[in-house]
Amino acid sequence: LHLQARLSYMRIKYLFISWLVVFIGSWIVYVQYSTYTELCRGHDCKKIICDKYKTGVIDGSACSSLCARETLYFGKCLSTKPNNQMYLGIWGNLQGVIKCQMEETIHLDLGTELEPRKEIALFDKPTRGTTVQKFKEMVYGLFKKRLGEQGNLSELVNLILSVADGNKDGRVSLPEAKSAWALLQLNEFLLMVILQDKEHTPKLMGFCGDLYVMERVEYTSLYGISLPWILELIIPSSFRRSMDQWFTPSWPRKAKIAIGLLEFVEDVFHGPYGNFLMCDTSAKNLGYNDKYDLQMVDMRKIVPEINVKELIKDRHCESDLDCVYGTDCKTLCDQSKMKCTTEVIQPNLAKVCHLLKDYLLRGAPSEIHEELEKQLYSCIALKVTANQMEMEHSLILNNLKTLLWKKISHTNDS
Repeated sequence: LHLQARLSYMRIKYLFISWLVVFIGSWIVYVQYSTYTELCRGHDCKKIICDKYKTGVIDGSACSSLCARETLYFGKCLSTKPNNQMYLGIWGNLQGVIKCQMEETIHLDLGTELEPRKEIALFDKPTRGTTVQKFKEMVYGLFKKRLGEQGNLSELVNLILSVADGNKDGRVSLPEAKSAWALLQLNEFLLMVILQDKEHTPKLMGFCGDLYVMERVEYTSLYGISLPWILELIIPSSFRRSMDQWFTPSWPRKAKIAIGLLEFVEDVFHGPYGNFLMCDTSAKNLGYNDKYDLQMVDMRKIVPEINVKELIKDRHCESDLDCVYGTDCKTLCDQSKMKCTTEVIQPNLAKVCHLLKDYLLRGAPSEIHEELEKQLYSCIALKVTANQMEMEHSLILNNLKTLLWKKISHTNDS
């Protein structure tokens, strides 16, 4: 009797464990499916864009391939937010990344989205009857608002018109102008056009409406390994950081990638069209190619400085924590007025050096370790309000590049 009772208990125990495993497994599958269907709406994105194209509302260099010939199609879903759709794209024998905005109105709230507000009725501008000259004036006015007073804005307007001419027939049609106007509301598209000749910026491959295809970056994070989301939840953050450091290129290759990132900081720091602020310098927004040249993966959170100041000024605050734009653009809270100030505390270079500190010091050659650490901490301490900040900025940046380049210039990795 005792043996029978024990066997019955064991059967109930295993039955319960089996039921629990099935329940947990079903829950994980359901959550994964729900997450995928919410984040990955490529079919809806294509339908919206192609309906507009087929009715003659929009046009662009990728429209025919996407909607008529179907030689451009959506591959693996890479989306991290429902309203910012991102997919690997296959275009003939080329690979790229397709990005598409799903919501008609994207609000620019501090700490959340960094894309500017779109028109309430998408593709409603310019209207029929608008001349090319009038469209130029519209674009010029937009740039003046977004970038401030710049002497060479007219050159940028002409550059935009050449990009908008998707079929390269020498003129911009109304559907092409509508697409260009919608795309110009997006930080990343504007930055890709401004930095189209810079080696660390992915190239624009084509567009249709506010959907655009950009060059694919082969390695999509500075370091780390991708894990299933369930493991990300249970692994301690300190152990996760250690894991990231295990899966990195060799030190000379890391140094080459770091030099590329420093060069990109130069590109966006007081360039020909003003200063751009990197408001999310996390490693997932940075990648590199098979030659270990840095390539930007996501530039949606690189914002014109004038925009940041306009959006954060007079914001009510209780402490400095209320004066954060994105994750890395921080200002101070004026306690006497309970309003955020407009001057961002850290320049891009300081934020980038903070990101590179552990990345470069781990495995650094012993003969330069001490000097490299000293220079990185000097870089991290750089403040926007410092006297002669621009001179100090250039000096620190050049010293870091020189130190790294001297160490790798005679190696195969260079």
